[in-house]
Amino acid sequence: MPQANSHKAALRKSGLALRFSSLACLLFFASLTVSLPLFAQEKNPYAGDAKIAKLGEYQFRLNCAFCHGLGARGGGRGPDLTRAKHHGNSDAEIFHNIHDGIAGTAMPAATNGGIGVGMSDQEIWQVVTYIRSVEVKAPTKPEGNAEHGKELFNGAAGCSTCHMIAGKGGRLGPDLTSVGASRSAEYLVESLRNPSRRLAPGIFEAMKEFPEEYVSVYVVTADGTKLTGVVLNEDQFTLQMLDSREQLHLFEKDKLRSFEKRRESAMPVYDQKTLSDKDLRDVIAYLQSVGGQ
Repeated sequence: MPQANSHKAALRKSGLALRFSSLACLLFFASLTVSLPLFAQEKNPYAGDAKIAKLGEYQFRLNCAFCHGLGARGGGRGPDLTRAKHHGNSDAEIFHNIHDGIAGTAMPAATNGGIGVGMSDQEIWQVVTYIRSVEVKAPTKPEGNAEHGKELFNGAAGCSTCHMIAGKGGRLGPDLTSVGASRSAEYLVESLRNPSRRLAPGIFEAMKEFPEEYVSVYVVTADGTKLTGVVLNEDQFTLQMLDSREQLHLFEKDKLRSFEKRRESAMPVYDQKTLSDKDLRDVIAYLQSVGGQ
């Protein structure tokens, strides 16, 4: 008899454990359903909603405009989002780029305050809706002559001595392969006419929130050698620079006779005497034709 009672007790315990396990599984799946209402569906629940787009504009100004500019037309660090996007062009891809960030770029994740004050999934979808509302529906045909612009870029204008396109050209300035697709024509005009107004970002490093800008540097070494170029990297004790002949240098600051950084571009000012308005349009047309490929 005692043995039978013991057997019944074991069966009761086994039944309770099974019920507890089933309940735990149900709670787990229920929590997934509750916590991922918008993120999981991979489809914009607000597509085409003008009122939601206005809410998205507010979120964009608060969290994204610092890098991508007001109106999403590009800023000093972020590309123009009204044009074709190089890291995915569907609503779901744009959502994931904001939510998770883009590895290898200066784009941080929106979660945990990575962007501005941080955004919920719902607010990210609002931003996606806003971006869709300001996109250029049909790309405008470049005003200039791209073929002539290519000749100027590689010849008289001297752009290729400092800038690279598709692996060919100089290294002193930013790679311009995709700039025509990621920046507005207005941004490109300003970069040529007034290059020091908004310095371009340099190579992104994973340990830094933002890349170094192309800041000009003037160095006098211990033996009196004078060098000019751009800063590639800097910390409290060392300076890494690329000089005007594209020679890489690493200096210990305390061993330099002097060094001076200036927030000005090493790029010359292309005023109308140097590059007419027509030639400027041609160069921009060339950059846009390359960037659109």
